[in-house]
Amino acid sequence: MEPSFRFEQAVKKLYQAFHNNTLIPECNKQCAVGNILNNIDAWKHFSDSHGSLQLNYIGLVNENFGRRFQGFKPSELLQIEATFLKACGFQLPLNYRNKQPTNLSDKDVLFKGLSAVVALLCQLDNIPNIMDCSVLFSFKVEDHFVKPV
Repeated sequence: MEPSFRFEQAVKKLYQAFHNNTLIPECNKQCAVGNILNNIDAWKHFSDSHGSLQLNYIGLVNENFGRRFQGFKPSELLQIEATFLKACGFQLPLNYRNKQPTNLSDKDVLFKGLSAVVALLCQLDNIPNIMDCSVLFSFKVEDHFVKPV
């Protein structure tokens, strides 16, 4: 199955943000969803807390009217952001009292978040996870020789 246009655009934007050091978890304009939505933070009004999966009134109205933002429903955007933050090591919802990673610009932390988001985007589009490299390491032992599956 072919990836959708929304998938390709989202991955491209996240890739660019990661390599340009503009993927910043705590900033609504430069987090995963902020980058997907061209650095606009209007999506933050879909819930009452950054990292929450609960749509508020504005989010529900947009969802029920079928509005899509760069191809994503408001509930999908919240799911993407929560996945990103959680994989980066944040305790959700995001606030000053909850746990957060010590170094927010650490590429390893951001890559974990990015990988989790790409896996979710694949799931939303019903395509195989492009970040899954386990196939590369799948081996079967036959006659004392290791052969790739």
